[in-house]
Amino acid sequence: MSIETEVEAAAAPSKALEPLRLLAQDGDDLQIISAALQDAIVHPADIAWDRRARTLTVELSRFCWECGGTRVRAAMQFGDVLKVQSRRLPRGEDVPLELLAMDFLPGAEAPAGQVVMMFAAGGDLKLDVECLDAVVTDLSERWPAKAAPAHPLDGDAA
Repeated sequence: MSIETEVEAAAAPSKALEPLRLLAQDGDDLQIISAALQDAIVHPADIAWDRRARTLTVELSRFCWECGGTRVRAAMQFGDVLKVQSRRLPRGEDVPLELLAMDFLPGAEAPAGQVVMMFAAGGDLKLDVECLDAVVTDLSERWPAKAAPAHPLDGDAA
């Protein structure tokens, strides 16, 4: 085996990663999905609310923190959505939004509550839900990311 082949073999993953598939039925579950989707890119045109089916579906470009600097096309869907509100989100279909985090705020009557999707630049999307029912799945092969997001720790120079 040549030195180049040994280096390539060492750099290659020993096993291809399975596509991400997650389910959230409570606030703790949603925090796991939030971490997996941190820095995902969403375009407003890829957010679809079906009032009759009471679902909100979001297609996104997920940064794969677990596989070191790649992206993958993924979809997230919330069920039992009663109402959707946006605040300070750009209206242009081609404007990319960077998802920072999601949170679940329990309502007065369990299991109802509100899902808040927080985006860079201060905008958010709020979903009133009868109960928390969210799924995320990867849809495509991974590709190299053009840039890796950076999150300096508090007190570190940006």
